[in-house]
Amino acid sequence: MAFGIHRAELARWKQAVSAGEIAFLTHYWLDKRFPDITTVTKVGCSDLSRLRDWCRKNGLPPQYIHNREPFPHFDLMGPKQAEILRREGLWDQLERFRML
Repeated sequence: MAFGIHRAELARWKQAVSAGEIAFLTHYWLDKRFPDITTVTKVGCSDLSRLRDWCRKNGLPPQYIHNREPFPHFDLMGPKQAEILRREGLWDQLERFRML
Protein backbone atom coordinates (compact mmCIF):
# COMPACT_ATOMS: atom_id res chain seq x y z
CA MET A 1 0.00 0.00 0.00
CA ALA A 2 1.46 3.34 -1.07
CA PHE A 3 0.84 6.68 0.64
CA GLY A 4 2.52 9.98 1.41
CA ILE A 5 2.68 11.46 -2.09
CA HIS A 6 0.68 14.19 -3.73
CA ARG A 7 -1.13 13.97 -7.03
CA ALA A 8 1.11 16.68 -8.54
CA GLU A 9 4.27 14.75 -7.59
CA LEU A 10 2.94 11.63 -9.23
CA ALA A 11 1.97 13.59 -12.35
CA ARG A 12 5.50 15.09 -12.62
CA TRP A 13 7.07 11.65 -12.22
CA LYS A 14 4.80 10.16 -14.89
CA GLN A 15 5.58 13.02 -17.26
CA ALA A 16 9.35 12.63 -16.77
CA VAL A 17 9.19 8.84 -17.16
CA SER A 18 7.13 9.20 -20.34
CA ALA A 19 9.72 11.65 -21.71
CA GLY A 20 12.46 9.03 -21.29
CA GLU A 21 14.09 10.70 -18.29
CA ILE A 22 15.34 8.86 -15.22
CA ALA A 23 12.83 9.99 -12.58
CA PHE A 24 12.58 9.31 -8.84
CA LEU A 25 9.43 9.06 -6.75
CA THR A 26 9.65 8.15 -3.07
CA HIS A 27 6.62 7.28 -0.96
CA TYR A 28 5.69 5.46 2.20
CA TRP A 29 4.94 1.82 1.61
CA LEU A 30 3.78 -1.12 3.69
CA ASP A 31 4.01 -4.71 2.53
CA LYS A 32 3.93 -7.79 4.76
CA ARG A 33 6.67 -9.37 2.62
CA PHE A 34 9.07 -6.60 3.74
CA PRO A 35 8.22 -5.89 7.40
CA ASP A 36 11.26 -3.66 8.04
CA ILE A 37 10.75 -1.48 4.95
CA THR A 38 8.57 1.65 5.22
CA THR A 39 9.52 3.54 2.05
CA VAL A 40 10.24 2.74 -1.57
CA THR A 41 11.67 4.88 -4.36
CA LYS A 42 10.47 4.15 -7.85
CA VAL A 43 13.17 4.90 -10.41
CA GLY A 44 11.31 5.11 -13.70
CA CYS A 45 12.18 5.63 -17.35
CA SER A 46 10.21 4.68 -20.46
CA ASP A 47 13.50 4.09 -22.31
CA LEU A 48 14.21 0.58 -21.05
CA SER A 49 17.74 0.57 -22.41
CA ARG A 50 18.51 3.72 -20.46
CA LEU A 51 16.89 2.31 -17.31
CA ARG A 52 18.88 -0.93 -17.63
CA ASP A 53 22.09 1.07 -18.03
CA TRP A 54 21.21 3.15 -14.96
CA CYS A 55 20.65 -0.04 -12.94
CA ARG A 56 24.00 -1.53 -13.99
CA LYS A 57 25.82 1.73 -13.28
CA ASN A 58 24.39 1.68 -9.75
CA GLY A 59 25.11 -2.00 -9.09
CA LEU A 60 21.47 -3.05 -9.36
CA PRO A 61 20.19 -6.09 -11.29
CA PRO A 62 18.20 -4.89 -14.32
CA GLN A 63 16.22 -8.13 -14.38
CA TYR A 64 14.21 -6.71 -11.46
CA ILE A 65 12.86 -3.81 -13.50
CA HIS A 66 9.07 -3.78 -13.40
CA ASN A 67 8.37 -3.55 -17.11
CA ARG A 68 4.89 -2.13 -16.69
CA GLU A 69 3.77 0.07 -19.53
CA PRO A 70 3.60 2.98 -19.66
CA PHE A 71 5.80 3.47 -16.55
CA PRO A 72 8.62 0.92 -16.30
CA HIS A 73 10.49 1.30 -13.00
CA PHE A 74 12.94 -0.22 -10.55
CA ASP A 75 11.97 -0.30 -6.86
CA LEU A 76 14.70 0.91 -4.49
CA MET A 77 14.41 -0.17 -0.86
CA GLY A 78 16.58 -0.39 2.22
CA PRO A 79 20.16 0.91 2.52
CA LYS A 80 20.68 1.05 -1.26
CA GLN A 81 17.69 3.41 -1.51
CA ALA A 82 19.23 6.03 0.78
CA GLU A 83 22.68 5.56 -0.79
CA ILE A 84 21.37 6.27 -4.28
CA LEU A 85 19.15 9.18 -3.21
CA ARG A 86 22.25 10.75 -1.63
CA ARG A 87 24.33 10.15 -4.74
CA GLU A 88 21.58 11.71 -6.89
CA GLY A 89 21.36 14.73 -4.55
CA LEU A 90 17.69 14.14 -3.75
CA TRP A 91 17.94 15.62 -0.26
CA ASP A 92 14.28 16.66 -0.19
CA GLN A 93 13.19 13.02 -0.46
CA LEU A 94 15.79 11.90 2.09
CA GLU A 95 14.61 14.52 4.59
CA ARG A 96 10.89 14.14 3.96
CA PHE A 97 10.98 10.38 4.42
CA ARG A 98 13.45 10.50 7.34
CA MET A 99 16.31 8.64 5.68
CA LEU A 100 19.09 10.97 6.80
